[in-house]
Amino acid sequence: MDATQLPNIKKWIVMYPVYINSKKTMAEGRRIAVAKACENPTCAEIGDCCSYLKLPFAIEIDKAYPRDFMQRGRVRVLLKKEDETLINPSILSRKQLMLRVAEMVPRHHGRTKKQETASTSTTGPSHKSGKGGKRRR
Repeated sequence: MDATQLPNIKKWIVMYPVYINSKKTMAEGRRIAVAKACENPTCAEIGDCCSYLKLPFAIEIDKAYPRDFMQRGRVRVLLKKEDETLINPSILSRKQLMLRVAEMVPRHHGRTKKQETASTSTTGPSHKSGKGGKRRR
């Protein structure tokens, strides 16, 4: 989209990766159920999911999550136009956006490639090593 058509991005909703991270607790910032959340999402993956859903988004790498300043990056997403009409009629709220993105991130093309390379490199048999037998006092 052209920059003249988009409203001020400060009005867009903010989505931190922590909101849909299954490794985080509710106190640490997760906003959806663990069963529906995904493991360690990135801003780029969330942005790709937003583009797939045909939602305008902006990734802000330099911004940090207030509860944990080591968590870098956030995504701003536009759900409604200035005249309050929905851009994607299937997504009505930020909660629905989080749920849709969380179910799409594990199927992200970058994740499936990572899993394939990890599974092929660690396919060797594992042997326990060490001294066997009884221990003496």
